[in-house]
Amino acid sequence: MAFDKNYYKNEFERLLKLKGEAKFFIRKSSDSFKIKRFIKKGTDSFELANHIKDSGQGAKDYWTITICYYSMLYMAKAAILTKGYETDDHYSTQIALGHLLVPDKIEKEDLELLEQTHKIFEDDYIDYFEDARKESSVSRYSATKVYTERRVKEVFENARKFISKLRVIVE
Repeated sequence: MAFDKNYYKNEFERLLKLKGEAKFFIRKSSDSFKIKRFIKKGTDSFELANHIKDSGQGAKDYWTITICYYSMLYMAKAAILTKGYETDDHYSTQIALGHLLVPDKIEKEDLELLEQTHKIFEDDYIDYFEDARKESSVSRYSATKVYTERRVKEVFENARKFISKLRVIVE
């Protein structure tokens, strides 16, 4: 989706009011102690992704992309907490990040990096389950998505840029 500040503002306000049985989407929070936890989870996840990427085993490329996305998600949650809010899911995190930090602290391109990486993760996750449903039981349990080296490097670099930018904001 193209960045539209008004869309993010309106969606933020809607999600802030919306409450489920066990879900809150976006809420005000003074739990600043969680910021350091999210930073640690984000940086540790990125280090793990780097290790997996450097292992040279292409079958693990799917995990590199997934872990890169989660490292970005944790850093985004830390940045959102610095603004006094907490999120409960991926979509709410993107909306809160767009509303609370763009364009004040991060650029539109940084939000797009997170969205792009989540889209890669989401599309392949759905493809995996669709393939599993269609294939025989053997392929269902042994099928893995293999990424090209170029795509893994692209996602890894997006995550590196995003995390570097958000670390400056939250630390």
